[in-house]
Amino acid sequence: MATDTLTSSDLDLIRQSARDAVKEYIAPHVMQWDEDQFFPKEVMHILGQQGFLGVLVPEEFGGSGLGYQEYITILEEISKVCGSIGLSVAAHNSLCTGHILMFGSQAQKEKYLPKLASGSHIGAWGLTEPGTGSDAMRMQCVAVEEEDHYVINGTKSWITHGKSSDVAVLIARSGDLLDSRGMTAFVVERGTPGFSAGKKENKLGMRASETAEMIFQDCKIPKDQVLGKPGEGFIQSMKILDGGRISIAALSLGIARGAYECSVAYAKQREQFGKPIAHFQGIAFKLADMATKIQASELLTRKAGSLKDAGKPVTKESAMAKLFASETAVLCGNEAVQIHGGYGYTKEFPAEKFLRDSKLCTIGEGTSEIQKIVISRQLLG
Repeated sequence: MATDTLTSSDLDLIRQSARDAVKEYIAPHVMQWDEDQFFPKEVMHILGQQGFLGVLVPEEFGGSGLGYQEYITILEEISKVCGSIGLSVAAHNSLCTGHILMFGSQAQKEKYLPKLASGSHIGAWGLTEPGTGSDAMRMQCVAVEEEDHYVINGTKSWITHGKSSDVAVLIARSGDLLDSRGMTAFVVERGTPGFSAGKKENKLGMRASETAEMIFQDCKIPKDQVLGKPGEGFIQSMKILDGGRISIAALSLGIARGAYECSVAYAKQREQFGKPIAHFQGIAFKLADMATKIQASELLTRKAGSLKDAGKPVTKESAMAKLFASETAVLCGNEAVQIHGGYGYTKEFPAEKFLRDSKLCTIGEGTSEIQKIVISRQLLG
């Protein structure tokens, strides 16, 4: 379905399809997955079969062939119920799959995209390292060129699906330190000698979305596994993050809306002093602030999505959407707990999970502070 022919009824159908899948496959298990820190890989396979793991992939490569408005809608609906699964779907679509789609050769696209889009393969994307989060140009994971291959050594950390992925996109330093053209992107398959999983993180929130290290020890990767040209890895990554920030904005939007909706429902049924607490101005004003910021978040996110679909520059707008929506998610999660009072501090109600999940949105794929740097640089040229 071409984005330029998308109608509101089309978007409603996609929203309902996502909502139905969430109700059947995700909602009944959310708290148990969270408690157990269990990544439901089988559910990811099901979501792939339903078209949610190759949303932006053209139909010729087995994808849904949709655009960012549909993608935002799908992520919002999933994240309203479970931020963890929303995060996994976002990372799979926009990072690993998106990188291969944008920069892979025809042969690489034909080999990997159908598997990623169908959910038979789960994807990971490796940029961050233990000592280089925002400062990616100081990465220590090194790729040394040798005849028909590269030898990779180093560790990537905070990687979504670092243990369970079947294929990963890896960015490693192939040139001089601090050289923006000294990094190269590779496609690496699970089972490649020298490629292993490391520590799995024990996180505050998003606990059902696996976050782990990827370790490379004398890992030989053939040159035909290079994405694009050697030395372009960092530049490619910055372009991938433009789309990734729209994903995190949509994830944040879903978490914020989930926190808001559970707060409205609770405020209408919880009575104090002989009337529902929603009738008290202190509560009603909280709901008004939440609703206003959620609507602003959606407008920013969908504006960025429209620019991305149109092939226009989106660096500033995606950073704005990610910054505002992620901070809104934290605010809504916090207010949801406050509105629920003592119940909000228990796992009997969903408010506390929205709060825990929300915080990662202000950190992953560039902290709020980094977003402000990106925005200000765009503004000042």
